[in-house]
Amino acid sequence: MTQLVTRIDAELVRNIDRLIADGIAESRSDAVRKGLRALIEQTRRRTTAEAIIAGYTSRPQTDEEVSWADEATLRMIAEEPW
Repeated sequence: MTQLVTRIDAELVRNIDRLIADGIAESRSDAVRKGLRALIEQTRRRTTAEAIIAGYTSRPQTDEEVSWADEATLRMIAEEPW
């Protein structure tokens, strides 16, 4: 496993130690790993969302393409025994 060395301020250390005390992370290293994984996942999701938005912006759906969803929703609502 590769080791990274970094400097962090005292407030961040206190917050990390609080995570450990609360049982959210097992150690400072575990907290850093979890934080990095969360940042990577957040970035991946944002990149994916931006690609989806770009796709729909460049080629918006037509009313014909989405009308089935409206029709299905209306049928489901009508079938409910309110």
